[in-house]
Amino acid sequence: MERLQKVMAAAGIASRRKSEELIKEGKVKVNGKIVTELGLKVSANDKVEVNEIPIEREEPVYFLLYKPRGVISSVSDDKGRKVVTDFFSEFKERIYPVGRLDYDTSGLLLMTNDGEFANLLMHPRNEIEKVYVAKVKGIPQKESLRKLEKGIRLEDGKTAPAKVKMLSLDKKKQTAIVEIIIHEGRNRQVKRMFEAIGHEVIKLKRERYGFLTLNGLSAGDARELTPHEVKQLRALAMESTKKNS
Repeated sequence: MERLQKVMAAAGIASRRKSEELIKEGKVKVNGKIVTELGLKVSANDKVEVNEIPIEREEPVYFLLYKPRGVISSVSDDKGRKVVTDFFSEFKERIYPVGRLDYDTSGLLLMTNDGEFANLLMHPRNEIEKVYVAKVKGIPQKESLRKLEKGIRLEDGKTAPAKVKMLSLDKKKQTAIVEIIIHEGRNRQVKRMFEAIGHEVIKLKRERYGFLTLNGLSAGDARELTPHEVKQLRALAMESTKKNS
């Protein structure tokens, strides 16, 4: 479900503010009834008309992008830096990222134009696993990694327990490669978790999101999700949200 003015703006009728004015002026109908109050939410099944003309909604699209480092997880950037939507310039649909990966973090990022789907996946109660591989300065001790497994206190609260595994270490360079599995989506969370145990993250990559992986893709590549994958993601998110409500 999305706000009526947002649906109108997404369909290219007008800006969100102008869409609100059209609603107030009584020029918008939902399922045959004039709507004049803001705040109404509509679903894909609702018929929306503006000045008696039904609006055409975009077909929903769902992509998995292997985001390279040095790319912004946004639809635009005022500094002119490369953004994730640059990889989809051939598509007429206005797509956007589901959540974000930091500028210098690479890996799996979902892209869509389906707001309901994106909101479902980003719901705070969602517990879809996200697998990251981090290269860190120094070699973390087992006790330090155990702190991450139990949950560690950050400035915005204690993290949920994580699964952590040391993959390799380089005693000469004093670096280590660690896999960490979390299900939260706080800002810079993995980096802050390692900083909290005294290890700066040099490189970070998201390798898995739920059951989705980067198999067969190189940095900058994208592929469309299959209808079955979209259905699976919805089911996974809804089951997780219900369990934690």
